[in-house]
Amino acid sequence: MTFSFRIGLLAATSLMASFCFAQTQTTVSQSGLTLVNKGLVAVGRIPANEKDKFGETFGSGSGMAIDPTSWVKAGDGYKGSLLLLPDRGYNVEGTTDYNARINRIDVVLTPAPAGQAISPDKQQTGLQAKLTDTMLLTDDQGKSMTGLDPEAGTRAATGTLPVLPQARTGKISLDAEAVVRLKDGSLMVSDEYGPYIYHFSKDGRLISATEPPKALLPMRKGEINFSSNNVGEGGVKPDPKDPDTGRQNNQALEGMSMTPDGKFLIALLQSATRQDGGDSGTTRMNTRVMIYDAANVDQLKLVHEYVVPLPTFDNKGKVGVAAQSEILALSDKTFLMLARDSNNGQAMKGDTSVYRKIALVDLTAATDIANSDFDKDKPVAPKGVVDASVKVATVTPFIDLNDNAELGRFGLHNGAPNDRNNLSEKWEAMSLAPALDPAAPDDFFLFVANDNDFLTQQGYQVGASYKAEGGAEVDTMFQVFRVTLPGVANR
Repeated sequence: MTFSFRIGLLAATSLMASFCFAQTQTTVSQSGLTLVNKGLVAVGRIPANEKDKFGETFGSGSGMAIDPTSWVKAGDGYKGSLLLLPDRGYNVEGTTDYNARINRIDVVLTPAPAGQAISPDKQQTGLQAKLTDTMLLTDDQGKSMTGLDPEAGTRAATGTLPVLPQARTGKISLDAEAVVRLKDGSLMVSDEYGPYIYHFSKDGRLISATEPPKALLPMRKGEINFSSNNVGEGGVKPDPKDPDTGRQNNQALEGMSMTPDGKFLIALLQSATRQDGGDSGTTRMNTRVMIYDAANVDQLKLVHEYVVPLPTFDNKGKVGVAAQSEILALSDKTFLMLARDSNNGQAMKGDTSVYRKIALVDLTAATDIANSDFDKDKPVAPKGVVDASVKVATVTPFIDLNDNAELGRFGLHNGAPNDRNNLSEKWEAMSLAPALDPAAPDDFFLFVANDNDFLTQQGYQVGASYKAEGGAEVDTMFQVFRVTLPGVANR
């Protein structure tokens, strides 16, 4: 081979590599902010039959937070720990007395070059994840909290705590959905029953609870009723089964995140309140985001509130609404939002998801409705139609989790065959870790995890073994993307 030909070949190879890399990138811009998705760089799993230190089935990534004190670059990769928050436990026909908890996962990340082919033996080993510890969450008296539906009504307000959801066992009911780790190691946890925001000490004891505006509280016949109509055998179902106003059953504070500067806590309802169109699956697209001043996390102050339009899609000829599953704050005016469809994926009857995307949400031009009549008795979007006086947030698609070209590089897919490599239904957790790259100081690794609903054939919780229906065996799975987020401080 002549020298000139070799140089030409190297140049052509470099050009092809650059083209391949460019093809994997997607860029979105809004209000002067430009984000870049450089592609999927790693996939990892924790087996569905994994058990925690209490001997109960581990699973369910409903919320996730990187421990920034643990995150370091190690050779060609990275290592650190993340906190993975499960929800209310395995529940098929009603809820169980599953003790709320949080799991510590040690991870080793070896990112693959974006856009390049990966050998089959390394496709799902780029993220090694190991369960290393589990901490139970307790109430302010040190008593365990439960996943049981709060059918028994409420626990009366005491001291600094508001009225709380209570199960028939007398325990506080908690359906945990999102987690934020504070600098002192304590945790903010959002709840599906409340919808409340809880502050727990670093050893898992309840310190305080923040009640949402009246418009979000689930009301039945003029009274607060926190039941989600998931009472189980021997329980008393609520009347009516759905709230008259406030958050819809199982559609509360699914997303929560702290701004990088630590000044604001952002919380987002999974979909619209009942009075804002949340009483119908086709009109529930106008949800609410609340911005809290977090100077004192035990006395959060609502300073802003906006309407966020959820994505819609064609659901067999009807309007489908992609309810949001998690958020990541970039500032007090911008955040990433993960929204998805339902009932499609591994272990579901439907094999192909229609919508699973992460979007950029911009609140800059939206109307602030905090502490207005919309927070009291006036609907902001009756029957799904936004009040004429209100401008909603701007939502711009960013990352498509269903991109089969990207998934295929890691041995995954969206759609048939409905096997273990088909993405599971519920992708519900996100967190960021810095790339620690001097040449790209604005680059981060975006971790995304699924909620596997504790589906396994070797399950054990609350003193009993179980087998998920249909032979389901759904691993806890992680996808890791490399992204450029200008102006976002290291967490």
